[in-house]
Amino acid sequence: MDSILFWIIFNAFVLLLLGLDLFVFHRKEHEVKIKEALLWSLFWIVLSLAFNALIYYWQGPGPALEFLTGYLIEKSLSVDNLFVFIMIFSYFKVPLKFQHKILFWGIIGALVLRGIFILVGVALIAKFHFIIYILGLFLVYTGIKMAFSHSDEEVHPENNPLVKWVSRHMRITKTPEGGKFFTKQNGKLYATPLFLVLIMVESTDVVFAADSIPAILAISKDPFIVYTSNVFALLGLRALYFALAGIMQLFHYLHYGLSLILVFIGAKLLLSDVIEIDMRYALGVVGVILTVSVILSLLFPKKESELPQPPVQK
Repeated sequence: MDSILFWIIFNAFVLLLLGLDLFVFHRKEHEVKIKEALLWSLFWIVLSLAFNALIYYWQGPGPALEFLTGYLIEKSLSVDNLFVFIMIFSYFKVPLKFQHKILFWGIIGALVLRGIFILVGVALIAKFHFIIYILGLFLVYTGIKMAFSHSDEEVHPENNPLVKWVSRHMRITKTPEGGKFFTKQNGKLYATPLFLVLIMVESTDVVFAADSIPAILAISKDPFIVYTSNVFALLGLRALYFALAGIMQLFHYLHYGLSLILVFIGAKLLLSDVIEIDMRYALGVVGVILTVSVILSLLFPKKESELPQPPVQK
């Protein structure tokens, strides 16, 4: 799987899909309805499973299980993080018809950044074995910290260093300017509020990657498996956002399930030299935890007064 040809073909395929998405299917900016979002979500999931089947017939059950486990973990962490995107869009009062464009370019940046993180991470683990223990401890710590934090905590874009820097050094318009990131007024270049939102989304994903990349590196050391599972999870993130935006807050126990998964994966890394957990069992544990988290959320819903309310910009 280390052949450069595989990377070229896969990335060319991804760029083709993204090009069709932006310039054909979403050429005209519009509000994405739930039905459309659900159909696109189904498309990306089926495509991911088809690629998983390709890996199974190409490399065997081991790599296929690694891909599926990594994809499931990344997808689950994405669901937990989507509420942050809702808070960001609400804070900046981004119209629904422009949200798809921001998420599209946000995911492009995320693909590049995560590709770099994965290649560096795999190279370091291959050269310095002790790093797996650092990653294991980090995942256990992150999982425990997640259990005692709340995904609905307020977002404060004004405290983001990148947003501060851009606000100080660039002219910012007061309106979205037709969905553009930059515009010219009186011969001068201005950034729009949508550019600030894009910066927030990109910088937030860097924080998300700090959780998800180590978790998937604990599943597989094959950079192609780690990268492709990440890519497929990210490709379906936009459709998942529009499909679940109105009901994500109902899955309040998913947050705790994900924290338990991170602790489990971290422990798996720490014990990897003592006991090797079969990937089938690891996938089963992840699946059971996610299923139980969703079922408990539906059986014991939060009261309406306890549901988080998006912040309103003053």
